[in-house]
Amino acid sequence: MIRHDALESLPVREALPPLTDALQERGTAVLVAPPGTGKTTLVPLVLAGLIGDGPARRVVVAEPRRIAARAAARRMAWLLGEKPGESVGFTVRGERVTGRHTRVEVVTTGVLLQRLQRDQELTGVDVVVLDECHERHLDADTAAAFLWDVRETLRPELRLVAASATTDAAGWARLLGDAPVVEARGTAHPVEVMWAPPPRPVRPPHGMRVDPALLTHVASVVRRALAERDGDVLVFLPGVGEIARVAAQLGTLLDVEVLQVHGRAPAAVQDAVLMPGQRRRVVLATSVAESSLTVPGVRVVVDAGLAREPRVDHARGLSALTTVRASRPARPARCRPAACEART
Repeated sequence: MIRHDALESLPVREALPPLTDALQERGTAVLVAPPGTGKTTLVPLVLAGLIGDGPARRVVVAEPRRIAARAAARRMAWLLGEKPGESVGFTVRGERVTGRHTRVEVVTTGVLLQRLQRDQELTGVDVVVLDECHERHLDADTAAAFLWDVRETLRPELRLVAASATTDAAGWARLLGDAPVVEARGTAHPVEVMWAPPPRPVRPPHGMRVDPALLTHVASVVRRALAERDGDVLVFLPGVGEIARVAAQLGTLLDVEVLQVHGRAPAAVQDAVLMPGQRRRVVLATSVAESSLTVPGVRVVVDAGLAREPRVDHARGLSALTTVRASRPARPARCRPAACEART
């Protein structure tokens, strides 16, 4: 049973008519929609004809991360009143949940790239949505180039959509042959920014190392947020090790559920994060929750100000993950306007 009440509350609905018109006329489009508007979940369902009166199509949605691919597929299946693997499925490394009647398949960009290498024409696929296209990495850029080549040389009827909340819309429009840009409005929430520096200076990150004093301070700020604010708390940390250490320091909290979200988190934890909880929650997350997930119930975001990104060691000629300060452009995405009201 389709959950119409949930679908009607998604602001991206207003952008659907111009988006479908753009794809009908030009075959390509760039969709810019703020976080939490439904671009990842409602748009593929409409393009596939599972909602509305559009023609039946097979849609492939490419996500930058496995956790985002699983979450998007589960959310779309829930909106349709189904289970993953029926009308909506997903494929990530080591796991595939699809069926004979699947019309929307959510994949990681790595899986899409491998599929393009095996089947250059993407036989049977009518629309490809490159979600969170602002997250530039080798797999995503290569897949986008291959898709444009396929459309130009083999399948001009293949429709392409680049979607993001913070992307360079004009740049992507040029890459997709002067594609129309469709913008959706989001729901604004007041955001109060509070600066909570450590009581004493901490050592800057070096390689994979983070000063334990900073993690202790993050845990104390989380306790302060729980005492001073209502709702759940979302905490950004650079990696799995830092998440585990902060979780250990928060282990004595009463009547609060502490969840750890990262690329290796079990599917049960991922599902629990994306559904409202029975108790107050503290969600400790890496940048996976920065733009790929909308966590319900969050009213406070605690940002450690660090991220883990690949950097090239020119002395060795190899790349490795390095802890760096989170860039200023990433900060607004970390405090999802559709999900939080205060940020500590």
